[in-house]
Amino acid sequence: MKRSLLVRLEELARRFEELGRLLGEPEVIGDQNRFRQLSQEFAELEPVVESFRDYCRVGQALDEARGMLQGESDAEMRGLVEEEVQSAEARFADRERELHQLLLPRDPDDACDVFLEIRAGTGGHEAALFAGDLFRMYSRYAERCRWRFEVVSSSAGEQGGYREIISRVLGADVYARLKFESGAHRVQRIPATESQGRIHTSACTVAILADPGEQAAVDIARDQLRIDTFRASGAGGQHVNTTDSAVRITHLPSGMVVECQDERSQHKNKARALSLLAARLQAAQQEAQSRAFSETRKNLVGSGDRSERIRTYNYPQARVTDHRINLTLYQLPGILEGDLNPLIEPLVAENKAEQLAALASEAESSADEAV
Repeated sequence: MKRSLLVRLEELARRFEELGRLLGEPEVIGDQNRFRQLSQEFAELEPVVESFRDYCRVGQALDEARGMLQGESDAEMRGLVEEEVQSAEARFADRERELHQLLLPRDPDDACDVFLEIRAGTGGHEAALFAGDLFRMYSRYAERCRWRFEVVSSSAGEQGGYREIISRVLGADVYARLKFESGAHRVQRIPATESQGRIHTSACTVAILADPGEQAAVDIARDQLRIDTFRASGAGGQHVNTTDSAVRITHLPSGMVVECQDERSQHKNKARALSLLAARLQAAQQEAQSRAFSETRKNLVGSGDRSERIRTYNYPQARVTDHRINLTLYQLPGILEGDLNPLIEPLVAENKAEQLAALASEAESSADEAV
């Protein structure tokens, strides 16, 4: 492990000890706000410090075993010591990997539910059909992950699929798994209406928005909103076109508009629309910050810009290519059935590798400044 990271871990261990002392002081115990803040910091540091202590213990055992190996001349005993050295080296490597993982900063949105937006782009009817394929792919993946999948609003294509469909995905670590899906998805295939067998290229955009929760929706100033109700369209029996249950909300300062008509209840549609609006406003704010401080969001394996082409689905060759990490898989049927982990896991690993490199660089800079 780099010396700069060891210095950082030693600093965290000292801070952990300091927090332990502070939490036992009567004046801290009497100040509930400070006690709560210090307790949270203590809880966050505890697994890192415990892992670091274990790392040091295993490292010391490894050094002792190597020292014994150098001074051992008996062949039989030397073989036993060599086995001990190998075992200690394996444990030491495991502890180092564990520490690297614990040191990585966690995205505060990783545990959030998400809004998944899919929009047909270039390609006309074929793009709408591809949007339907992507929607099915993500819904199947949600089933595999035991997430809840809810449609917020949709606009059907003339020949099938969707011009636009917005869903809410709820479950454990949804944003952490799906956040790299934002961008332009391209498809190459022969449309059913193509008589000469020519391959056409179409595209859809996917946006993954972290759901900031009900409180963020509540915090939006109501005097900045215009809320309109209208009659839902589409399937729904007698209820359709007889009750103004659909809701359209316009955020006046930004001009942003959201709609929800999936629920039969106007109240539920309004709540969902407000949550979606809060998510879009948060995403817009983050994008503005990203433009001003572009280096801060390089960890997301590409810019995350919705206009960026991130992936190509080639049907004739059953091939999927993720252009951000130059990954090509010949597993298109399985991926379209929701087996997305072969695509998602390498993106997560690449993100962690970039975070670790940034962490090491930051630690080295801090060490240089200290000198």
